[in-house]
Amino acid sequence: MEVDFERCYRAVDSRDQRFDGWFYTGVTTTGIYCRPSCPATTPKRHNVRFFPSAAAAQRAGLRACRRCRPDAAPGSPEWNVRADVVGRAMRMIADGVVDRDGVPGLAGRLGYTERHLNRMLVAEVGAGPLALARAQRAQTARILIETTGLGLAEIAFAAGFGSVRQFNDTIREVYAVAPSQLRDAARRAAATDAARSGTRTARGSFPDRVARDGPPGAAEPNGRPGTISLRLAYRAPLHADALLDFLALRAVPGIEQVDGGTYRRGLRLPNGPAEISLTPLPGYVAATLRLADVRDLAPAVARCRRLFDLDADPEAVDALLGADPAFAEAVAKEPGIRVPRSVDGFEMAVRAIVGQQVSVAGARTVLARLAATSTGPTDRTDPSELIDPGDADPGGPDGLRAFPGAEEVLALPDSAFGMPAARRATIRTLAEAVAAGELDLDPGADRAELVERLTALPGIGAWTAGYVAMRAIGDPDVFLPTDLGVRRGATALGLPDDPKNLDAYAGRWRPWRSYAVIRLWRAG
Repeated sequence: MEVDFERCYRAVDSRDQRFDGWFYTGVTTTGIYCRPSCPATTPKRHNVRFFPSAAAAQRAGLRACRRCRPDAAPGSPEWNVRADVVGRAMRMIADGVVDRDGVPGLAGRLGYTERHLNRMLVAEVGAGPLALARAQRAQTARILIETTGLGLAEIAFAAGFGSVRQFNDTIREVYAVAPSQLRDAARRAAATDAARSGTRTARGSFPDRVARDGPPGAAEPNGRPGTISLRLAYRAPLHADALLDFLALRAVPGIEQVDGGTYRRGLRLPNGPAEISLTPLPGYVAATLRLADVRDLAPAVARCRRLFDLDADPEAVDALLGADPAFAEAVAKEPGIRVPRSVDGFEMAVRAIVGQQVSVAGARTVLARLAATSTGPTDRTDPSELIDPGDADPGGPDGLRAFPGAEEVLALPDSAFGMPAARRATIRTLAEAVAAGELDLDPGADRAELVERLTALPGIGAWTAGYVAMRAIGDPDVFLPTDLGVRRGATALGLPDDPKNLDAYAGRWRPWRSYAVIRLWRAG
């Protein structure tokens, strides 16, 4: 990824938040690196270097600015758009693949040698997979240090470090202070904020709130082990109502719910079940993560960001779509529409199959029955209560469970599906392929290969494969010309509504056709 000095310097001089996450500013005189919008005095040109990633800046010997916290900036939207090996690798690293499977596991999933993969990443983002994973571990460790009461040794292994010494050395190198000093600074800041607000806290504990003037990405202290609250930054604008409306309409009882501007759901993570709560607010999304294992913090954050499409570049999307007279008025009224994605690719594929020929409400009923088979620790709902999605009560955030995985679905009796035999057979075939490792539904999957493999399965056509590509792996350029809702929206906007002509017309919306689909659904 090329970094243009003049363009980057102008962004830094104007403190333009739109560029946060696109690149990082290194200041050679102070030895720190910052986000472009850092409020500090703009450094002189000859003292500045620009880096395509935080890991590249760390590799150059720079430490993170403690004022603007560059490690908490939104992710680069480039990794959302790109379907090449580097883009896929970046999405997998964010999901913790290197921490779980090592660089050999990452390279194996991408189909390249470790050496060649390292060479491609260094050329594109200035750092190899180990350095990129190390930067993510440092950020995870900082959040755990500042927001939990876990011992520092526990945090070292929870963040993915191989030893306490490696943990200490990395924190000192990245933040220029020892882990204990990071914690002490967080406690002092929390005590100061509590004093300002008149809130008393026990000695040594963290108040359950965040400093009002904390930067986007700052953690909200919480004393409960395994429960972590933090801010997820995004690029403005974000049309929160459209996002929550979409998710509320499709919320499966027992798994997810939308209430009072907050989205909650259960999910499965590599080391255990979890529950998440996401509330969009001006400038950030307030996230509360209840984890069975704190080692899942990084993948939980990555999946929350993916679900709400927080790393998107809405101005680029709206500029292209708004140039079409059909969308101009809608874009002006509702800027920042996102594509709601998924925390679980298999779950989204099952949703797509179930919803092929039934209403949204009917699909929720069927999916609720399947969800009731989950054996997670928060499973408290009687399946008989889930006949009608409108009547089902998921029991609040403590009663939400994860959608059953492929192995669980394969173990279900036919009576648990409540659908025609052909569609049941399609879901079983899909589950077999996922369980056997023959079908990759993770965000790092090859998009063209995924569509090809999906359509090769009986009962899966172009619409289902496209829907999965759009929402499960985050392809920003999917169009569904045969979708009834898309065609209704096209009619409402005065566009051609027959699939062939509509598909041809949609070519002008590349590479953001997935966002056009969401706007057409809203128009219809």
